[in-house]
Amino acid sequence: MSCLPCVEIEPKVPARAAIIWLHGLGADGHDFASLMPELRLPEDLGLRGIFPHAPAMPVTINGGYVMPAWYDILEMSIDRRVDSTQLRASAQEVNKLIAREMARGIPPQRIVLAGFSQGGAVVYEAALGRSEPLGGLLVLSSYLATWESLDPQADRQLPILVQHGTRDPVVPELLGQRACEQLRTWGYTPEYQTYPMEHTLCLPQIQAIRAWLLARLT
Repeated sequence: MSCLPCVEIEPKVPARAAIIWLHGLGADGHDFASLMPELRLPEDLGLRGIFPHAPAMPVTINGGYVMPAWYDILEMSIDRRVDSTQLRASAQEVNKLIAREMARGIPPQRIVLAGFSQGGAVVYEAALGRSEPLGGLLVLSSYLATWESLDPQADRQLPILVQHGTRDPVVPELLGQRACEQLRTWGYTPEYQTYPMEHTLCLPQIQAIRAWLLARLT
């Protein structure tokens, strides 16, 4: 089974858990790999970091310029018209990475999916669309792009943390709020956190992610 190319960060002890973290439009797997040391997670947690690289493709909103992307964005309206077929294909690639971790001996309950911006839309699709349990879903500065077509299969007890910047000019906070409203409609109980920032990360947010991961994986 071929998988997306990834940056992989191995723990100093045998891996007992994994986080698969998707970057945003135009970035690559190195974007969030550098965050691992900043999380200051205990070594005995045995957390393997997996940061896949998105394929290069033309992006309509950027004049057809070819760049790393999980799917094409067709229109930058508040409703974010996207190529749903490409998004679902990227979600299937995430499921391949989950299957590879399971083959390496990591139980699905100790695998966390995380995604920023475009990557967040993909991990929503991947995590909610599978019936097999996961350790958690972390979504940063993103939106639920496929809410109309998605048939949620995941257990309603799936731990979900959604974080968003109140000053985000790229993905307005309204979209993060709408995603949480839809999750609640489906029966999930997402935790929603906001930070006074734009389309980025901040130190208090990183500290909150650390605490959330420890609660999920310790």
